[in-house]
Amino acid sequence: MVTPATMIPSLDVRDGHRLSRPGATLAGLAVVYFVAAKLGLSLAFVNPSATAVWPPTGIALAAFLIFGTRVWPAIFAGALVANLTTAGSIVTSLGIAAGNTLEGLFGSYLVQRFASGRQAFARPRNAFRFAVLAAGLSTVVSATIGLISLVLGGYARWSDFWHIWLTWWLGDGAGSLVVTPAVLLWAENPRIQWTRRQAAEAAALLACLLLVGLFVFGGQGPNAAKNYPLEFLCIPVLLWAAFRFGAREKATALLLLSVVAIRGTLRGYGPFARETQNESLLLLQAFIAVIAVTKLIVAAIVSERRRMEGHLRDLAVRDPLTGLANYRQLMVALEAEIRRSQRTQRGFAVLLLDVDGLKRINDRHGHLVGSRALCRLAEVLHTSSRAVDTAARYGGDEFAVVLPETDEAAAQQVALRVAEHLAQDVETPRIKASFGVAMFPRDGATAEAILSGADRALYARAVTERTTSATVTSPSFPSSARSARPSTEESAG
Repeated sequence: MVTPATMIPSLDVRDGHRLSRPGATLAGLAVVYFVAAKLGLSLAFVNPSATAVWPPTGIALAAFLIFGTRVWPAIFAGALVANLTTAGSIVTSLGIAAGNTLEGLFGSYLVQRFASGRQAFARPRNAFRFAVLAAGLSTVVSATIGLISLVLGGYARWSDFWHIWLTWWLGDGAGSLVVTPAVLLWAENPRIQWTRRQAAEAAALLACLLLVGLFVFGGQGPNAAKNYPLEFLCIPVLLWAAFRFGAREKATALLLLSVVAIRGTLRGYGPFARETQNESLLLLQAFIAVIAVTKLIVAAIVSERRRMEGHLRDLAVRDPLTGLANYRQLMVALEAEIRRSQRTQRGFAVLLLDVDGLKRINDRHGHLVGSRALCRLAEVLHTSSRAVDTAARYGGDEFAVVLPETDEAAAQQVALRVAEHLAQDVETPRIKASFGVAMFPRDGATAEAILSGADRALYARAVTERTTSATVTSPSFPSSARSARPSTEESAG
């Protein structure tokens, strides 16, 4: 029987949570935008709707870059309510809200199209593009649309157009340069993973930042120096944040410094204090904008250099083809394991592997397939090894695995496990590998001796059982067995 209850579709509680999340995001964003807008409009001196301090531009741009264009109703609603409760009419408030929303949409499009979107601060070129496009170009939209709405509504005069427009544009630009980087970088990496020493340094950086900010902008120095041009003292502290921590901490430091500087400038302190508060804020915001652009580029350069250094360090210890350790790292691991074994009196094993018939694979299928065969064996070694093991490309088609605290029987089990994985691999051409095992200290006291012993075992076995399954032996072969090594034509690619 069909009842009214059965006609109502069931709704899982989890579905309700998922449905409420977008609404909660929009509501929260609208509230944050409204609060920031009211804070900015409280510093409007040239016109009730135009201020030199406008953080909502940075909030809107960051929101569009993080959540996408779907959050535009929150930006529009926040701007509309903020302007309705400040000055103007419903028509002028609609025009200003539309300009603020279009500014954020246009800025996010430009940043995504030309400056790598949320990764704009990872490279100097993109950081500069962000400054030009987001802070310089897109902010023209809001200043122009909003001010024209005020003039047509009778809330501003044409004779004051450019003065008000400059205030509007500079406030929006500074907001995008100061607020957007801080929001984006914290959203990208919200976790703080500092060591105790880094936390102490961060605390010292914060203390220095506040002290310098109060001394330059807060009138905390000698009375004769309260308006001295000492703004250059802020630069070393911001460079400290950029070089020692990164773009995220630098953006946060600049945001905090901006708050201290605005508060002090409005009280008549600092190098930018002038007869009118609007003029003082314009000079201060111009300084902050220049510093913000410079520090964004510097922080991007530092981040790029760190990535390059990390890449070079990785290349120094990794084989670029297979991703395993290279010969240098293999020797370092062997030397370290020898020293550890001498201290603990516990031996270890070295497993040496050679891809059978790699030259035939290269000749028949091409070198790309041959390289892929090496990578396939590297993947098997990676999955068959423990976290404490060191799998490395020894050279050419040879691989080695250092097995700490492993006896010969356990090393043989590792070799058999690798052979089973290769046999189960359905990718063509099928590959096989020959194996040899050496033990420390039985088969040598140095890294070179251990590798030589494993090499003798590998090639002796390859000659005697080339057509059989991969088998592991210990290097208990006479030195004459080395003469039985197969030719390079057959075993090396």
